[in-house]
Amino acid sequence: MIVYEYPFNERIRTLLRLEDLHERFGFFVHQESPLQHHIALSTIFEMLEVAGRADLKSDLLQELERQRQTLLGFKSNPNVAPDMLDAILQEIDRISTALMATQGKTGQHIRDNEWLMSIRGRTIIPGGACEFDLPSYYAWQQHPAEQRFADILGWFGPLAPLFDAISIVLRLLRETGSSVKIDAQNGSYQQMLQGKSYQMLRLIIDEQLLAIPEISANKYMLWVRFTSQGGDLKPKAYESDVPFELTLCNF
Repeated sequence: MIVYEYPFNERIRTLLRLEDLHERFGFFVHQESPLQHHIALSTIFEMLEVAGRADLKSDLLQELERQRQTLLGFKSNPNVAPDMLDAILQEIDRISTALMATQGKTGQHIRDNEWLMSIRGRTIIPGGACEFDLPSYYAWQQHPAEQRFADILGWFGPLAPLFDAISIVLRLLRETGSSVKIDAQNGSYQQMLQGKSYQMLRLIIDEQLLAIPEISANKYMLWVRFTSQGGDLKPKAYESDVPFELTLCNF
């Protein structure tokens, strides 16, 4: 099964992009090749671009506090497992405390590092990080993999609380919706949302169908059009019925 997610607003779009970058970083930083560590470092630079919003940290802190207050309201509910609830509340408290302890603008420690900023300035140029352009960076790439790994984790470290907060916010959001099984007639599906606000859509489809969803949504209407693609050909409309699961998520 393949899971597709679609954000309804710019705030969730930013969080999903940062989550995707964090997954990429987590994969490449644990490899050993200098080329793979180059991608990990370049991904940190991309994180800074996406997380450049000055209010991202405060938005996350406000959302964590709102979720904390909501979850506290379930303490008297006999249908809620108290151990699981306490564990989530403790996790929110720990992440909020760590995020509040971070100083200054997101990634400021990297912006203050002249050597890293020189690398960042060259990586935006195609082929700009070659050995003759950045000999000091090339020399660093010759260090043992363990040392490069430690250096990259050190540069990423101050960003970790931000990504811990993003992880739990998106996790809680994904758990808010209930899935519905739907058949898209002739590869198309429309649903009126009647002005109700949602934050994210999740669509699960069998990969063997080879159907690709193209999603368009606002607070009034949701439209999913399925396409198929073979080889180098341009995607074309999927003409058969497509069964899928739909989840609309909202705090």
